[in-house]
Amino acid sequence: MATSAPKAVPKAVPKAVPPAEPMAEAPPVKKSRKKLFLVLGLVLLLGGGAGAWYFMNQNAHPGGAADKAKPEPAKPPVFVVLEPFTVNLQGEAGDQFLQVAFTLQVADQAEVDQIKLYMPQVRSRLLLMLSSKKASEILTLEGKKKLSADIAALVNQPFAPNGKPLGVSNVFFTSFVIQ
Repeated sequence: MATSAPKAVPKAVPKAVPPAEPMAEAPPVKKSRKKLFLVLGLVLLLGGGAGAWYFMNQNAHPGGAADKAKPEPAKPPVFVVLEPFTVNLQGEAGDQFLQVAFTLQVADQAEVDQIKLYMPQVRSRLLLMLSSKKASEILTLEGKKKLSADIAALVNQPFAPNGKPLGVSNVFFTSFVIQ
């Protein structure tokens, strides 16, 4: 018997990979600075806003905890009711009359006392001023507003030489009739 040599099994040879070409160096990628500027701008904006808020609130409340005390309630308004006035108006189309009643708003009771003390002078000033008006001047809303401002300015004038002006802040009409 002949001995046969064992059959040789061919070995699998890996396929040869061609040697890789040396990698060409890619040009360096330039990083965009947009993100850097965006982040830096955002940080500056937020920091500036926070700083402005801090300084605004620091100036508004310098006392800190002392300011947390209850604020004083607003003082109620003080009014002076004047008796109605009846005056002849400047002639335009015959005789016309104005009957008006109003209330003055003042700062405090001291102002009320001052007006009451000088009431004859107050009424005289007002009668002279009201009788100098024409009906066409005071019929419109603008005319009534101007009349209200004129009354306040007239009453605010000092009554005594070297006296202090009064503090009439508003005039409220309670009756207004022109015939």
